[in-house]
Amino acid sequence: MSQEKVLEALVGLGLEKLDAQVYIFLGKRGPQKGKEIIKALKISRQHLYPILKNLQNKGLVSATLEYPARFSAMPFEKTLDMFVNMKLEEAQQLQHGKAEILLNWKKISVAEMSDQSPRFTIITGRKHIYARLKQMIEDTKNQISIITTVSSLVRAEQFGLIDAALDHFSEAKPQFRFLIQLTDENLKAMKLFLARMSQAKPNFQVRSPTLTQKSFSRMFIRDNAEVAFFIDNEINVNRETQIDNTCLWTDSKDLVNSFTALFEDLWQKGTDIQKRTVEIETGKPSPRTVVIKNGDEAKKKYEEIMSSAQKNIFMTTSSNGLIECWNDRTQNNDWIKKGIYARIMAPITKENINAAKQLMKICDVKHVPEGYVETTIIDKQHLFQFNAQIRRKETLQSMSYFENTIYTNDAQYIEKTENMLNNIWENAQSPSPHTFETIIQQPISTNNPVELNVFDEYRTEFNKILGLRYKEEPTQGKIVESEVLRKIAEAVRVPAKNPEKDTLRIYGRMGTVIIYPPKKLNLPNLMFQICCANKNSSFGVSNSLAISIQTNIADQQSYLQTAFITDNPKGYNFRKAMLKNQHTAETVYLFNKNKLAVQSSSNGLFAGWTVPIPLLSEKYILPPANLIFEGSGEIRTYSTELKGLLNRRLIYEFNCLEAFVTFMLPSSRYYGPATDGLLYRECIITSYPPSTLKEAVMSE
Repeated sequence: MSQEKVLEALVGLGLEKLDAQVYIFLGKRGPQKGKEIIKALKISRQHLYPILKNLQNKGLVSATLEYPARFSAMPFEKTLDMFVNMKLEEAQQLQHGKAEILLNWKKISVAEMSDQSPRFTIITGRKHIYARLKQMIEDTKNQISIITTVSSLVRAEQFGLIDAALDHFSEAKPQFRFLIQLTDENLKAMKLFLARMSQAKPNFQVRSPTLTQKSFSRMFIRDNAEVAFFIDNEINVNRETQIDNTCLWTDSKDLVNSFTALFEDLWQKGTDIQKRTVEIETGKPSPRTVVIKNGDEAKKKYEEIMSSAQKNIFMTTSSNGLIECWNDRTQNNDWIKKGIYARIMAPITKENINAAKQLMKICDVKHVPEGYVETTIIDKQHLFQFNAQIRRKETLQSMSYFENTIYTNDAQYIEKTENMLNNIWENAQSPSPHTFETIIQQPISTNNPVELNVFDEYRTEFNKILGLRYKEEPTQGKIVESEVLRKIAEAVRVPAKNPEKDTLRIYGRMGTVIIYPPKKLNLPNLMFQICCANKNSSFGVSNSLAISIQTNIADQQSYLQTAFITDNPKGYNFRKAMLKNQHTAETVYLFNKNKLAVQSSSNGLFAGWTVPIPLLSEKYILPPANLIFEGSGEIRTYSTELKGLLNRRLIYEFNCLEAFVTFMLPSSRYYGPATDGLLYRECIITSYPPSTLKEAVMSE
């Protein structure tokens, strides 16, 4: 009877009956595999996994990263607290009945067992996200570190996070640190928040990132033990439908350390919130720092001081801004005539790569991702910062671009800003002449058709990795974006075991990037391919990581694949069979799911691994690291066909975006941008044995 009352209570709180039964079963039995749940509750696999996914999204169930995964229920008392947080309007009634429900729960002797394996969970929906954040606050013993926005603080107030923090501060004394971008528009709301938190002031600190720092996504770090990381940018949130961002939660030690290092770096460079408040409140133009609201006035002042430059110019700009710098021939000639040392940082794309190469003849140019405030420092005496809210679709001739320009000749502020830009410069990358396109177009020797050179074989593999046809542009226009989406939606799994006989098909998402690590990391230039395959792929759900190193082949730069890692045993065996009797430097590894993690969002991809990976027989060791892909630009849809290992025919169908990629090495406290990345948001890869290709194509 007691179990029935618990079940009835969970259903009353909003769970479906079958969902509640699965939760109770996990609460009673502890961590269980899927097949054990199916057997005990006598439900089908097709019904169980959507239920587990739903419970995970609500934060009520977590899964280990091993294969097969084991599922655990959140302790029942915490589950009740989460429901209370999600239903604030019913909080009084729920709290009143909490004791009775707990009494019934104890009568069925629930064994709340914990699982210590690293976990990854995607949480969606504001109620579920803020409930998890509140639980993290209540579990804090030493320190909470948060990167957020003022609008997020308002929502946190609505969902009870501020009350939870104040209540917790009254009992414990953890340190509470916020990084919040403070502006004139959000100053009033921020002051109200600071007043509310004044009672926790001894352990409460707020700083504002400097305007030159990249706008990082929101994150929530507790006691260096767990982190909640918002994958999507807040500007993409649809406020009308009240759908919040997707949140990635993990307690993986390596990933938590990585995000903690990022926070500490931003924290050390931030400005105390009180000082920043005074700067905004003064508002009066002064000889030291002014906000020039009028676009004409700001443009005139900028051009006058730029033309008076004598020694050096340091600039961060946009991809379009870089093109405009090259097109301003009068300015370029002036730099040459005066011998001015100019440095420019901007996102390097295929549209501006030629302008970047031309500018490199007269100044230094490096690549940074989008997101940095556009800044110009002239002779270390003048600093301009332009409107961060305006995307650089505007040109230098547009007055709206110059509106609300910040100008200062404050030597202390300029020095601090330049030091931060120098740190960014050190981690930034120079544009590489060896982009995907130039590598693919390199000729392949065909003098000896009998003995295939290992590097020639690899270059064919490289073409396969990028999904491009050798010596040809991709075949475009034969398919459209909706067709790729339809094929993925209607996909039926085609198992594969024998590379010489079976057709292999992968459905999912891929990211490909070239990384140029700084010399201090003692790593060669690297190319990564991340693949996240769905359940309808030949091997089922799987993640894979292919790593190649740059090498010199016949006086030309190319890439040699040296490591292939997967978390799927079937995929591992298939890959090993493909490489049997092949001349290749590649080594294949099978990782447990707690060693390799891949997560995707709408236009993003996250990958991380927690163990070192040998490259070229341990000549190089790649430490645990993370890659974050952020897709941008317009979708390109195309199909392409080529030949791969074992003379297999490969057909690729992609919806592709250009990608900005951030590479993180926690052990070296390094995070920096890549210069050349692609995100295959949807991809279908089909590999046919030669004997079946014609029949397969005809049947489709």
